[in-house]
Amino acid sequence: MNKINPKKLLNSKWTAVNPVTKEKHFLVTELEFDEEGDVIHCLIEAVISNRSEPIEWTELKNNDSWLLGWK
Repeated sequence: MNKINPKKLLNSKWTAVNPVTKEKHFLVTELEFDEEGDVIHCLIEAVISNRSEPIEWTELKNNDSWLLGWK
């Protein structure tokens, strides 16, 4: 389980364990919080193709899918 501080999630780098369409490295480019400080929107962007997609930020905690940093 990756430990993640939601306040430091913006601009963090991630590596997909199982790359799709050769997209392996990602960057968190957008993050929105609600009034209580909980993350309500997280957007990741593939470094190679600049394709963006929303993701549930808690999915990044799963070591079977994501590694912190670019590996």
